[in-house]
Amino acid sequence: MWVRWLAPKARPLPGNALAAVDAADSLAVSAISCWEVVNLHKRGRIDLGMDIDRWLGKALTGSGIECVPITREIAACAASLSEIHRDPADRFIIATALLAPYRLLTLDESIRQYREISELLA
Repeated sequence: MWVRWLAPKARPLPGNALAAVDAADSLAVSAISCWEVVNLHKRGRIDLGMDIDRWLGKALTGSGIECVPITREIAACAASLSEIHRDPADRFIIATALLAPYRLLTLDESIRQYREISELLA
């Protein structure tokens, strides 16, 4: 969602997701999302139109989005989640939302299956 929100020309967000972003008082991403973006860019799966370090700087500082660090509590929570699927990045994102607490905006259907976060989903 983060990449699609900041670079809507390639793949714009669905209207309901965009409305949820626009209605939010504040926005944040887990530090693991930075790792995911770097990996996707490195593998050529996303084109950011600029150097990755520059994009991350603009995507965080320039957009007003907070980057939530991974704490030991978040790491422990991620490891203790239901075994719906094993993607560690998704588990860190879910744990961040549970412990921060933030509402969770996602287009990922596998994340939506976690009952632990049902009340946090936007």
